[in-house]
Amino acid sequence: MTKKNLFTFKISPALFILIPLGVVINYLGGMLKIPLWLESIGTVLSALLAGPIVGAFVGMLNNMIYGLTQNPISFVYALTQIGVGITAGIFARLGYFKKLSTTIFSGMAIGLVSVLISTPLDIIFWGGETGNVWGDKVFDALLSSNQPLWLASFLDELVIGFPDKVLVAVIAFLIYKCLPEKIIVLYEEN
Repeated sequence: MTKKNLFTFKISPALFILIPLGVVINYLGGMLKIPLWLESIGTVLSALLAGPIVGAFVGMLNNMIYGLTQNPISFVYALTQIGVGITAGIFARLGYFKKLSTTIFSGMAIGLVSVLISTPLDIIFWGGETGNVWGDKVFDALLSSNQPLWLASFLDELVIGFPDKVLVAVIAFLIYKCLPEKIIVLYEEN
Protein backbone atom coordinates (compact mmCIF):
# COMPACT_ATOMS: atom_id res chain seq x y z
CA MET A 1 0.00 0.00 0.00
CA THR A 2 1.51 3.32 -1.01
CA LYS A 3 1.24 6.42 1.11
CA LYS A 4 -1.02 8.10 -1.43
CA ASN A 5 -3.61 5.36 -0.78
CA LEU A 6 -3.62 5.69 3.02
CA PHE A 7 -6.57 8.05 3.19
CA THR A 8 -8.65 6.97 0.20
CA PHE A 9 -11.87 5.01 0.42
CA LYS A 10 -14.45 3.71 -1.99
CA ILE A 11 -17.97 5.08 -1.63
CA SER A 12 -20.28 2.14 -2.15
CA PRO A 13 -23.51 0.69 -0.82
CA ALA A 14 -21.38 -1.54 1.42
CA LEU A 15 -19.99 1.57 3.09
CA PHE A 16 -23.52 2.68 3.96
CA ILE A 17 -23.95 -0.63 5.79
CA LEU A 18 -20.54 -0.54 7.50
CA ILE A 19 -20.91 2.94 9.01
CA PRO A 20 -24.14 2.32 10.98
CA LEU A 21 -22.96 -1.18 11.89
CA GLY A 22 -19.69 0.25 13.27
CA VAL A 23 -21.64 2.84 15.26
CA VAL A 24 -23.94 0.17 16.71
CA ILE A 25 -20.97 -2.01 17.69
CA ASN A 26 -19.35 1.00 19.40
CA TYR A 27 -22.57 2.00 21.10
CA LEU A 28 -23.15 -1.50 22.46
CA GLY A 29 -19.54 -1.72 23.66
CA GLY A 30 -19.99 1.60 25.45
CA MET A 31 -23.17 0.35 27.12
CA LEU A 32 -21.35 -2.57 28.77
CA LYS A 33 -20.76 -1.68 32.38
CA ILE A 34 -17.36 -3.30 32.80
CA PRO A 35 -14.06 -1.72 33.88
CA LEU A 36 -12.88 -1.42 30.26
CA TRP A 37 -14.74 0.79 27.80
CA LEU A 38 -14.73 -1.29 24.57
CA GLU A 39 -16.49 1.59 22.79
CA SER A 40 -14.07 1.59 19.85
CA ILE A 41 -14.46 -1.89 18.38
CA GLY A 42 -16.68 -0.59 15.57
CA THR A 43 -14.27 2.29 14.93
CA VAL A 44 -11.28 -0.03 14.58
CA LEU A 45 -13.18 -2.65 12.56
CA SER A 46 -14.43 0.05 10.18
CA ALA A 47 -10.88 1.38 9.85
CA LEU A 48 -9.59 -2.13 9.07
CA LEU A 49 -12.16 -2.58 6.34
CA ALA A 50 -12.42 0.88 4.80
CA GLY A 51 -9.48 2.95 6.04
CA PRO A 52 -8.71 5.80 8.42
CA ILE A 53 -11.30 8.32 7.19
CA VAL A 54 -14.19 5.88 7.55
CA GLY A 55 -12.89 4.68 10.93
CA ALA A 56 -12.63 8.28 12.16
CA PHE A 57 -16.12 9.06 10.87
CA VAL A 58 -17.63 6.01 12.62
CA GLY A 59 -15.95 6.96 15.89
CA MET A 60 -17.02 10.59 15.67
CA LEU A 61 -20.58 9.68 14.73
CA ASN A 62 -20.81 7.22 17.62
CA ASN A 63 -19.74 9.85 20.14
CA MET A 64 -22.20 12.36 18.74
CA ILE A 65 -25.07 9.86 19.03
CA TYR A 66 -23.92 8.75 22.48
CA GLY A 67 -23.68 12.42 23.47
CA LEU A 68 -27.26 13.03 22.36
CA THR A 69 -28.69 9.92 24.00
CA GLN A 70 -26.56 9.10 27.05
CA ASN A 71 -23.96 11.66 28.12
CA PRO A 72 -23.37 15.08 26.53
CA ILE A 73 -19.68 15.08 27.50
CA SER A 74 -19.19 12.32 24.92
CA PHE A 75 -19.19 15.01 22.22
CA VAL A 76 -15.71 16.18 23.17
CA TYR A 77 -14.35 12.64 23.26
CA ALA A 78 -15.26 12.36 19.58
CA LEU A 79 -11.76 13.80 19.15
CA THR A 80 -10.35 10.67 20.77
CA GLN A 81 -12.43 8.42 18.52
CA ILE A 82 -11.24 10.33 15.46
CA GLY A 83 -7.65 9.72 16.57
CA VAL A 84 -8.39 6.04 17.17
CA GLY A 85 -9.98 5.63 13.72
CA ILE A 86 -7.18 7.42 11.90
CA THR A 87 -4.45 5.51 13.75
CA ALA A 88 -6.14 2.13 13.26
CA GLY A 89 -6.74 2.84 9.58
CA ILE A 90 -3.15 3.88 8.96
CA PHE A 91 -1.78 0.81 10.72
CA ALA A 92 -4.24 -1.40 8.82
CA ARG A 93 -3.28 0.13 5.48
CA LEU A 94 0.40 -0.34 6.32
CA GLY A 95 -0.26 -4.06 6.93
CA TYR A 96 0.04 -4.17 10.73
CA PHE A 97 -3.23 -6.06 11.22
CA LYS A 98 -2.06 -9.19 9.37
CA LYS A 99 -1.04 -11.19 12.45
CA LEU A 100 -1.67 -11.06 16.18
CA SER A 101 1.76 -9.74 17.21
CA THR A 102 1.58 -6.72 14.91
CA THR A 103 -2.08 -6.22 15.82
CA ILE A 104 -1.03 -5.95 19.48
CA PHE A 105 1.65 -3.43 18.49
CA SER A 106 -0.99 -1.49 16.53
CA GLY A 107 -3.30 -1.61 19.55
CA MET A 108 -0.49 -0.15 21.65
CA ALA A 109 -0.09 2.73 19.19
CA ILE A 110 -3.85 3.28 19.13
CA GLY A 111 -3.86 3.21 22.93
CA LEU A 112 -1.09 5.79 23.14
CA VAL A 113 -2.88 8.11 20.71
CA SER A 114 -6.10 7.67 22.69
CA VAL A 115 -4.37 8.50 25.98
CA LEU A 116 -2.60 11.54 24.52
CA ILE A 117 -5.85 12.97 23.16
CA SER A 118 -8.02 12.07 26.16
CA THR A 119 -5.73 13.28 28.95
CA PRO A 120 -6.12 17.02 28.23
CA LEU A 121 -9.88 16.49 27.81
CA ASP A 122 -9.99 14.71 31.17
CA ILE A 123 -8.18 17.63 32.79
CA ILE A 124 -10.39 20.27 31.17
CA PHE A 125 -13.74 18.57 31.75
CA TRP A 126 -13.24 16.26 34.74
CA GLY A 127 -10.39 17.76 36.74
CA GLY A 128 -8.14 14.96 35.43
CA GLU A 129 -10.20 11.89 36.25
CA THR A 130 -11.55 9.41 33.72
CA GLY A 131 -14.63 8.26 35.62
CA ASN A 132 -13.26 4.71 35.59
CA VAL A 133 -12.82 3.16 39.04
CA TRP A 134 -9.42 1.59 38.31
CA GLY A 135 -7.90 4.63 36.69
CA ASP A 136 -9.33 7.03 39.22
CA LYS A 137 -7.74 5.05 42.07
CA VAL A 138 -4.37 5.61 40.39
CA PHE A 139 -5.25 9.28 39.96
CA ASP A 140 -6.20 9.68 43.63
CA ALA A 141 -3.08 7.86 44.83
CA LEU A 142 -0.81 10.03 42.69
CA LEU A 143 -2.47 13.29 43.73
CA SER A 144 -2.32 12.29 47.39
CA SER A 145 1.43 11.76 46.97
CA ASN A 146 1.76 15.31 45.53
CA GLN A 147 2.36 14.28 41.92
CA PRO A 148 1.47 16.81 39.21
CA LEU A 149 -2.13 16.83 37.96
CA TRP A 150 -1.07 16.17 34.35
CA LEU A 151 0.92 13.08 35.40
CA ALA A 152 -1.90 11.74 37.58
CA SER A 153 -4.39 12.28 34.76
CA PHE A 154 -2.09 10.76 32.13
CA LEU A 155 -1.51 7.63 34.24
CA ASP A 156 -5.23 7.45 35.10
CA GLU A 157 -6.00 7.39 31.39
CA LEU A 158 -3.07 5.06 30.62
CA VAL A 159 -4.17 2.42 33.16
CA ILE A 160 -7.51 2.02 31.37
CA GLY A 161 -7.24 3.55 27.90
CA PHE A 162 -4.09 1.73 26.87
CA PRO A 163 -5.15 -1.88 27.67
CA ASP A 164 -8.66 -1.09 26.46
CA LYS A 165 -7.42 -0.10 23.00
CA VAL A 166 -5.08 -3.10 22.78
CA LEU A 167 -8.02 -5.39 23.58
CA VAL A 168 -10.24 -3.47 21.13
CA ALA A 169 -7.62 -3.91 18.38
CA VAL A 170 -7.39 -7.66 19.06
CA ILE A 171 -11.19 -8.08 19.11
CA ALA A 172 -11.57 -6.10 15.85
CA PHE A 173 -8.75 -8.16 14.30
CA LEU A 174 -10.45 -11.43 15.31
CA ILE A 175 -13.78 -10.26 13.90
CA TYR A 176 -12.05 -9.15 10.70
CA LYS A 177 -10.31 -12.54 10.36
CA CYS A 178 -13.69 -14.28 10.67
CA LEU A 179 -15.30 -12.25 7.90
CA PRO A 180 -15.76 -14.03 4.57
CA GLU A 181 -13.48 -12.80 1.80
CA LYS A 182 -16.50 -11.68 -0.24
CA ILE A 183 -17.32 -9.17 2.53
CA ILE A 184 -13.74 -7.86 2.78
CA VAL A 185 -13.56 -7.39 -0.99
CA LEU A 186 -16.54 -5.01 -0.85
CA TYR A 187 -14.36 -2.46 0.96
CA GLU A 188 -11.19 -2.70 -1.10
CA GLU A 189 -10.07 0.37 -2.98
CA ASN A 190 -10.65 0.84 -6.70
